[in-house]
Amino acid sequence: MQITTEIFGNVLVAHTPDELTDDTSDDFVNSLSDAINQQHYQVVLQMDRSEVLDSAGLTALLDLQDLTREKGGNLKISGLEEPGKKILEMTRLDQRIDIFDSVIEAVASFQ
Repeated sequence: MQITTEIFGNVLVAHTPDELTDDTSDDFVNSLSDAINQQHYQVVLQMDRSEVLDSAGLTALLDLQDLTREKGGNLKISGLEEPGKKILEMTRLDQRIDIFDSVIEAVASFQ
């Protein structure tokens, strides 16, 4: 899986796939794990394109957050549309992962 990423200072911004599901979540986590292990511990997931999010996708988000925190960093989400926000709210993941409207706000929150 090819993940589009950008670096802003010491923050890695990764664009999530259209579907973060059982079919894509393992590849997504593996791709980002490589980047995190290469010292990109501050990560923003730009989720504006993600239209489908299932339990495997939620687990992937938590796995990535755990990995970044183990390295002394953190994971934040930006651009999540209403259905995704509702899912994170219902599962209370919005209380574990910081969610921002824009990638600029999310990147700035690391300063």
